[in-house]
Amino acid sequence: MKTYQVTLTKSYVVTVDAETSDDAKRVCEFYTGDIDDISTKYDRIKENFEIENIECTVNETYEYVELENNERN
Repeated sequence: MKTYQVTLTKSYVVTVDAETSDDAKRVCEFYTGDIDDISTKYDRIKENFEIENIECTVNETYEYVELENNERN
């Protein structure tokens, strides 16, 4: 089996309670890390692959919006 390095771009929307927008951006960037390999052993056997490593290489805020009380989930 060959080894490939694949670069992905994914975006997440994080809802956070914080004192200021700067605090909200800072804690979201700092406390959200790499994603986990969610494949199962069955997936890896069936699809014949193995994820060796997932590394976060870009972690910056693109936008923030203050939510009103009625907009919260």
